[in-house]
Amino acid sequence: MAKIVFIVPYSKYYINFSWDLLKSLINEGNEITALAPDDSFHEELAAIGVKLIKTPLNNTGLNIFYDIYSLYMLVKRLKSIEPHLVMCYSLKPILYGTYASRLAKVKSTFSFVTGIGYVFIGNTFLHKILLTIVKILYKFSLKYSNKVFFENPDDLSLFKSLRLLGKENEAVIVNGSGVDINKFTYSPPKVNPISFLVISRIIFDKGILEFIEAAKILKQKYPQIKFKILGPFVKNPSSIKKEIIHEWVNQGVIEYLGETTDVRPFIADSSVFVLPSYREGTPKSTLEAMAMGLPVVTTDCPGCRETVQNNVNGFLIPAKDCEALAMAMEKFIINPSIIPIMGIKSREIAVRKYDVRKVNHFIKKNIGLE
Repeated sequence: MAKIVFIVPYSKYYINFSWDLLKSLINEGNEITALAPDDSFHEELAAIGVKLIKTPLNNTGLNIFYDIYSLYMLVKRLKSIEPHLVMCYSLKPILYGTYASRLAKVKSTFSFVTGIGYVFIGNTFLHKILLTIVKILYKFSLKYSNKVFFENPDDLSLFKSLRLLGKENEAVIVNGSGVDINKFTYSPPKVNPISFLVISRIIFDKGILEFIEAAKILKQKYPQIKFKILGPFVKNPSSIKKEIIHEWVNQGVIEYLGETTDVRPFIADSSVFVLPSYREGTPKSTLEAMAMGLPVVTTDCPGCRETVQNNVNGFLIPAKDCEALAMAMEKFIINPSIIPIMGIKSREIAVRKYDVRKVNHFIKKNIGLE
């Protein structure tokens, strides 16, 4: 039995991305403590035997005084728990969790780069300053990771090119957090009427505005087609104001479905899944849609391109190109018979490559638990 501590940017992360791994580790007799800046899902985690401890950590922004306090509290938590290994997910948990593990003299620490985030994508002067700071912190912190997990080869190549990984770092690529193919089961896509579904946080970097612009183009020719967005409004440097979305809802261009704890009914009621994101780790929403048998339109960008075999289970398009997005979606409108054919291929890829049991086996093997 191992005592394991997880450090993530927000507690819902455990529900959305780590749930199956947590259950698997608990079922094998390990003791799991979950750290997060909020305790919103305390009861859900307790129900499967995971102890959630609220720990200050702000995953966005750079407040040196708060970040020092976060580091202090992380060290305090880890010294109290005395875990055998620590698993850090996302930016701030990696930057401060790995060093906290070092200060708390934890034997093994693993970092999971789940995407590079807005700091690497943006090109403003502020982004460049933040990127310089983040690169310095990454290079320092990753020295204390026994192994670094990446969700796509592009992110690994980027970290190598920026010399963020040292000779002591072993890096591996994992197929995201996987998808439960027994929970997200296949169902024939609904094609009457044809509908396109985006599931994501409502932020610019997910390509939400490109989707809306493409919908405007297609609505003029095919007014019966539906364009749907499901996901929360969030606090983020890339966030989109509610007024912008509601304006297009009021004009009848899109449907905003709100947010949900269970995406399956919405996927089952759609024809094609769309994610015009600028960059991802491995998008969980795409994997869930694929497992349920939807073809996919996504960008030829890191993390996104891994999920689609072009012209097999969907179409790859350039990022930030609403016209290319509209043309790709129109192919399904003109020839709806390809929807179920490509949807079956999506399911096959999900089963072969992204089955959460295979993904979790790979992770556990690489952290020394199998």
